Amino acid sequence: MKAALLFLTLAATTAASMPSRAELPPLLTLPAPPSDQPLPDLQQRGRSCEPLQQALSRLLAPVARSWSVSVVNSNGDLLGDVNGGMARIPASNQKLISTAFALDQLGPDFRLRTQLVQRPDGTLELKGQGDPDLGIAGLQRFAMAAVGQGGARGTSTGSVHLMVQEEPRQNWWPNDWHPADRAYAYGAPITRLALTSNALGGAVNDPYKRLETLFKKEVKRRGGSVQVQQVLPIRNSQQRQQSDDQIVVHEETSAPMHALMSLANTESHNFTAEVLLRQAADQWDVRAASAAAHRWMQQQGISVEGLRVADGSGLSRNNRVSSQTIAALLMRMDQHPYAAYYQASMAIAGQRGTLRNYFIGSPIQGKFWGKTGTISGVRSISGILQTNDGPRYVSMISNGASRPNATIGQILRTVYNLSPCPSSI
Repeated sequence: MKAALLFLTLAATTAASMPSRAELPPLLTLPAPPSDQPLPDLQQRGRSCEPLQQALSRLLAPVARSWSVSVVNSNGDLLGDVNGGMARIPASNQKLISTAFALDQLGPDFRLRTQLVQRPDGTLELKGQGDPDLGIAGLQRFAMAAVGQGGARGTSTGSVHLMVQEEPRQNWWPNDWHPADRAYAYGAPITRLALTSNALGGAVNDPYKRLETLFKKEVKRRGGSVQVQQVLPIRNSQQRQQSDDQIVVHEETSAPMHALMSLANTESHNFTAEVLLRQAADQWDVRAASAAAHRWMQQQGISVEGLRVADGSGLSRNNRVSSQTIAALLMRMDQHPYAAYYQASMAIAGQRGTLRNYFIGSPIQGKFWGKTGTISGVRSISGILQTNDGPRYVSMISNGASRPNATIGQILRTVYNLSPCPSSI
């Protein structure tokens, strides 16, 4: 708790008294992940903890049709399972896939970049990677840099011609997000240049227009003038080819990967999860990025039967995943060189994030690291339960269940109380 308070204190420090994020030293880079080894097929191992299996079956008997529950130990033994192979709508448990994919592909030191660059002809260009923390102060620094640099060749200092790389409007939301969700902060449009994550109370309906208006205002305040033009982002391969011909005038970087993942998982921030999915896939098109995440899951040796990746956040109701698949993913990531980062990104029962108000005063407090998920008719929670007999990778997904929170609590307590069983199987 002291560490958390210290973090909050530091976060409240004014920008004037701190170095820019670009100046912060990088995190220690861990070794690259080893060659992936296939995980055991949980369905075929057939080894279970009979007391746990019986307890789960009794507990879920009246409502089993609505639930998928799987419990796995560190050996890959499927200790308990009720409809675990049935793919269901996961809600925000989808973020466990997106963040694992991003951590594996990008590493713990990764930071999102927003850059103001100067082309060979002197034209300025603003481009970004969707930094969720890009704010007004950052925009002011970009405006100041642009005014100081000037516009195209032959123009006077303070006259700015700015090209802004941004996705077309039809790409701002996944097509299957419900229109009603798009008005709220959790359904904000996914853009490369997103001031305050494209949320201001509710969702910002036209983030490009907002950025253009604020940029012009800042340039004018500094005695300059600006012409702003939106251009479509170029292909990643072309961008890399052109980078040598461009001069970086100013750059803002995001917090490192562990903070981005924590925002996505601990606080269930949809925008961040969507951006991480796209960056991991090196594809801004959500369909291409989702397909890349699906392939990555398969490469990990995890069963993808019934798996359907539709977005990075879980807001889409077209996502499908089984509790067995999520439990296997949790086990895989707990064996990963970056395992500590992954677990640290989750909420903690009775202490932090979306689980801060749950299981307070119970034996589970501080011992369950998990990700919650909630959309209409869907309640899910998956994570790592630390027991005296080792970790238990637990996934619970309900579609249409009544009183799901009470059932979740009963399941976790049952798993915790029966944890000694695997020593005898």
